[in-house]
Amino acid sequence: MRWAWLLLAGATMPALAQSDLPPAELAARALDAQPTVEAAVARVAAARAEGDAMRIGPHEITAQGTASRRSIEQGDRFAEYDATISRPFRLPGKAALDRRAGALGVEIAQDRMEDVRHHAALTLGSLWYDWLLATELHRNADALVQTQQALVDGTRRRVRARDAAELDLQQAEAALALAQAQRGDAAAMRDRARALLASRFPDLPLPIEPPSILAPVASAEELSELQMLIVERSHEIAAASGEAARESVLAQRARADRIADPSLGVRLFSERGGEERGAGLFVSLPLGGGHRRAVARRAEAQASAAQSELTAVEREIIGDAAADVAEYRARHTAWEASRDAVSRAEQSAALAARGQQLGAIDLADRLYADRQANEARAQELTARAAAARLILKLRIDSHMLWMD
Repeated sequence: MRWAWLLLAGATMPALAQSDLPPAELAARALDAQPTVEAAVARVAAARAEGDAMRIGPHEITAQGTASRRSIEQGDRFAEYDATISRPFRLPGKAALDRRAGALGVEIAQDRMEDVRHHAALTLGSLWYDWLLATELHRNADALVQTQQALVDGTRRRVRARDAAELDLQQAEAALALAQAQRGDAAAMRDRARALLASRFPDLPLPIEPPSILAPVASAEELSELQMLIVERSHEIAAASGEAARESVLAQRARADRIADPSLGVRLFSERGGEERGAGLFVSLPLGGGHRRAVARRAEAQASAAQSELTAVEREIIGDAAADVAEYRARHTAWEASRDAVSRAEQSAALAARGQQLGAIDLADRLYADRQANEARAQELTARAAAARLILKLRIDSHMLWMD
């Protein structure tokens, strides 16, 4: 299953994507199935319905009628009725503003839906690398257990041959027990990371064994392009910009609504049993007052607030993009340093093992060298994962990965 999954990854992922990530098609399917994304898609449908309602307008035909009987003292009785049909009409310009506000509402909902999907992709990437790193650390801990087990076996043989002291065996066994405990902790973290990933993204099939974390690679030119694209393609900025535009339109609409919409109607009546009949037209116009002025002022203040919020969002996105690029450069440098540390620590551990076998150094010194090498490898894995997380975040934020 593992190899089939990796072959599928190589066949479906774009050239930019790292092969230690899930296949792009599977990731997209898992993101689309997220409840938060599905809810955001439903809100887009709601925004379209609201846009249709604003385009049509709230005014409807109103029918009203009365039927009565009139009696005259010491006289006849008469059946009478009165019926009116009326409808308000939007004044010129209001309908266009309503249509514009409705269309902007749909655009805002779409941008927010894409932003929700974007955050789901970031969560997937974070949980994915949590699992990969925890698995790598478990492999590293298991390798130390294997090394310590071999050392215990060798020391036990030397003790039987009276070539080593019993104390050496006890030290080796203590080191083995510590390594086994560390492996148990690493296994717990690995299993927890996999369980979280599987529960949050149940539609993403997971391989039995995840791939190793690849060396993070990004040129200076790519980093500059990613930083620029993050700002250009930000759905958060687009949504804030759309909200500012919509609030501006709604402020215009509120100002226009200070002059109320007139109502036109037809009236029919019959009196004295039909002796008097009539028909006519009527018009009504509400006279706006302080309430409409206050509503207009509120809309203008909301438009101003939305514009300020747009500026704040732009600054946040620009700052975060610059910070992520700067952090990636620093973490990549730290990873390179930790990689060199691993090489030196492993060379030292190999020399210590050879020296201990020849009797040139004590067993405690060899155990110390093995622990140093193990810790150096764990540090390198952690640094590599941190840099890989950042370059993945930059590629998701710039819509170069999983966001088509």
